[in-house]
Amino acid sequence: MKIRNLDLTDNAINAEHEALGLPPVEDDVTHPSAHPVLRAAMWAVVFMLIGVLGYLGTRLFDGTHGESGFALIQDTLHSDAFWKAVAVGLLAQIVDGALGMAYGITSTSFLLATGSSPAVASAAVHIAEVFTTGVSGISHIKLGNVNRSLFLRLLIPGILGASTGAWVVSSVDSSVIKPIVSGYLFLMGLYIVSKIFKKITPRRETPKHVAKLGLLGGFVDAVGGGGWGPVVTTTLVGTGQDPRTTIGSVNLAEFFLTFTSAGVFASLVPETPWPTVAGLVVGGLFAAPFAAFLTRKLNTRTLLMLVGGVISGISLYNLARALG
Repeated sequence: MKIRNLDLTDNAINAEHEALGLPPVEDDVTHPSAHPVLRAAMWAVVFMLIGVLGYLGTRLFDGTHGESGFALIQDTLHSDAFWKAVAVGLLAQIVDGALGMAYGITSTSFLLATGSSPAVASAAVHIAEVFTTGVSGISHIKLGNVNRSLFLRLLIPGILGASTGAWVVSSVDSSVIKPIVSGYLFLMGLYIVSKIFKKITPRRETPKHVAKLGLLGGFVDAVGGGGWGPVVTTTLVGTGQDPRTTIGSVNLAEFFLTFTSAGVFASLVPETPWPTVAGLVVGGLFAAPFAAFLTRKLNTRTLLMLVGGVISGISLYNLARALG
């Protein structure tokens, strides 16, 4: 006999069930954040973010750099790298806010165009994304947007793929890897454009090959500085999976693989690009109103065409420079 933990409260889902003569739903359906696995994941995100903030604060004010933390902040504000990254972060977050994806691909494409190496660009993007993906993951848990099974199936393969990709892009010579990364970003831009012409047929089947998809998504995300959302989210939603729980589950898993990538980059990249990281974070803070404006004024097809075209164009330019 199955032991059930029913939610007997007056809610919209139970009202639908009552109208159809069905029993009330289980509590895990209406309160998914109460599940022990998701509670553990949420608190893991919270403590990891606190740990990162504590580490950064210690590094900034411990005096090991030969000058005070306030002097380092002043130097950063006068740095060209910081202001370039502010502009890139603003643009990338506008794109991500309007489309729900492509932050990493957009920011990496433009950072490469400003002269950053693939390792430095990807490192900066992933360290900056630790904060945004962490807050996003917590929000999705609290709003009940996470499918526990899908999250767990993506988690470990995604982390393995991300750590491997971060090691590869940090270890291979920049002149060798830059054309490959630019070519990948060019194809991803075309992939985004192609979504205009793709028709989604909703289905209810359990998604297959999720682990392989997570492994691939994590790897290309670390190597190319982005791609987890376009590869994993759009593939799952494109095969008919529920968009709400798919996006929530993929976003929560993204925090853990981004955290892993950032740790690998921080240990392997000789000089962590803190001014670029700070610029991406600051630029992203002011993007929400612009993203809302774009979403209201332009339809999704137009946005996909614009974003995919810009990413492909910038990546083609970077590829020509790398090969020239």
